[in-house]
Amino acid sequence: MNRRELLLGGVVIAATRAVASRSASAQQLARVYRIGFLSTSSGTRPGQEKFEATLADLGYQEGRNLVIERRYAGGDLTRLPDLAADLVGADVDVIVTVTTPAALAAKQATARIPIIITNAGDAVGAGLVASLARPGGNVTGLSILTVELEPKRLELLRELKADARRVAYFGNSQNAADQLSFRQVQTAATSVGMDAIFVNAPVPEACESAFASMAAVRVDVLIVSPAATDLRSQIVATAARYRLPTAYGTREFVDAGGLISYGTSRADVFRRGAMLVEKILKGAKPADLPVEQPTKFELVVNLNTARALDLTVPGSLLARADEVIE
Repeated sequence: MNRRELLLGGVVIAATRAVASRSASAQQLARVYRIGFLSTSSGTRPGQEKFEATLADLGYQEGRNLVIERRYAGGDLTRLPDLAADLVGADVDVIVTVTTPAALAAKQATARIPIIITNAGDAVGAGLVASLARPGGNVTGLSILTVELEPKRLELLRELKADARRVAYFGNSQNAADQLSFRQVQTAATSVGMDAIFVNAPVPEACESAFASMAAVRVDVLIVSPAATDLRSQIVATAARYRLPTAYGTREFVDAGGLISYGTSRADVFRRGAMLVEKILKGAKPADLPVEQPTKFELVVNLNTARALDLTVPGSLLARADEVIE
């Protein structure tokens, strides 16, 4: 073969590769990805908009190359298995779950479809993954340390009300994460000579009776499950009426008038969840992706609420706060 033939052959090969590359790119752009979204709430949660926005930044846009199948349980955890099965039947490429109960329902529904957990508490303790470093199976995502942060929330309440002797944890007894969180609160309370009780409020209608029962047994301070986001306005208003100092896991409660919150940035969690989804859509396996933990925590204090409760916020606490609402 002479030099001219070699050159022509090289041109043909290069052209063939370019056509193949363009064809592959076109096929990738033409593909429509399907994401299942399973949540215990009744609708969009605070920070969730960051999930869709991040996906769009990564090139996945609804109406073009992306379909999001959204399923909301409306606070009724008994609906989760059917909703998860519905997503499996829709043959989605990946399921994104919000809260531990949703993640457990998805895991029970499929061992085939990758599952990304967001806003879940102790992923290992709940049985979602074997370990954070090596999750195994079809589940990975973000474990937001909700359970581990409960003692810190109790510590903050004690800074605000040093004479507190009884703390209550407001949650749903059907939620495994809430049960784990309460045990953390109970252990922390016992270590400082306090009593701890669990107040079960699985539905919105139980909110008023829950606060009445706490008043009857003289609860001094309250910690609310982050999973109760849908009830935040009702909980905040009722806590104010009963003049009960309350700590929350997300700042949205404090924005609504709650006293104090300490927890992860939900917008950051949803952003990182979307980035994990992209890795899955590009071919990564959940078992090969370590479960991530939060790197950003927020302490937010509402001084207006503190004044209304006749509480003095120590200067040391204000100095540590990421935001003070006045």
